[in-house]
Amino acid sequence: MDLKTLRAFVRTVERGSLTAAASDLAISQPAVTKHVRKLETYVNARLLERTSRSVRPTASGLALYEAGRDALAQLDAALEGVRREMGEIEGTLRLFAPSCVGARQFHRSVLAFQHDHPKVSVDLVLDNREVDLVFENFDLALRYGRPAGQDTIVRRIGVVRRILVAAPDYLAREGAIETLADLATRPLVATTSILKSGDVLQISGDGKSVDLPVCPSLRTNNADVLVNSLVAGRGPGPVQSILVEAELKSGALVRILPDYEVEPADLFLAYPSSRYMRPVVRAFIDHLVPNLQAVEGIA
Repeated sequence: MDLKTLRAFVRTVERGSLTAAASDLAISQPAVTKHVRKLETYVNARLLERTSRSVRPTASGLALYEAGRDALAQLDAALEGVRREMGEIEGTLRLFAPSCVGARQFHRSVLAFQHDHPKVSVDLVLDNREVDLVFENFDLALRYGRPAGQDTIVRRIGVVRRILVAAPDYLAREGAIETLADLATRPLVATTSILKSGDVLQISGDGKSVDLPVCPSLRTNNADVLVNSLVAGRGPGPVQSILVEAELKSGALVRILPDYEVEPADLFLAYPSSRYMRPVVRAFIDHLVPNLQAVEGIA
């Protein structure tokens, strides 16, 4: 039995599909099937239960998967560790982040890391959805809110401040916003995630927290759409301060009700729980965490 056979089996269990495993491993589906059959012959036991919709491990298959997964992780970490001792960090990183923070702060950290370690290649996926790190083969993910229900290690980065802004042209046209009551009457531009059920905005200030009913005129899950709409004067809105740093400096946007802020978002780093972390992953985490914590607007 060789390592390719064990990798094919482990990835098939994680993906629940021979076809998906083949895609991840960049080999054909018949090749994966051949590896699995070879392994079953080697151990003289049935390892997978196959149906028309999915592939699941038998009891023997699950035991072998758990042992094989850890063995492969330990081997990969050892091999990369030897290369690191020779003075180089190399390998592939598969990373996931929300599109808003990912396209800006996270991407900058990735570029800086690759500048320091040119032999590292990165698959960077930016999307606004839940992600299964093991199933989708990610080394780590940045996300808002503590991940739950996954076999992951979670590290808190900090909280992302959310402020209220508007374009000067909008305020000149529609009038200043001087109270929360004023804000409640204005057509709001907001992300779908920031509004609570019933179009309520949770705002803190002056030593208290207020659930403010608002009237959204535009809801979006895209940070660029949000910022562009605010700059265009479509309305006032809540936004992560890290997304509008340049616009605030240029005067394209200004803060409104500066004594108030919207409920901040907790930012976490998550990665699959394994005793054997590859050196390239560990090095990236050591690079990423202080970089993000140094960003103005993340506390």
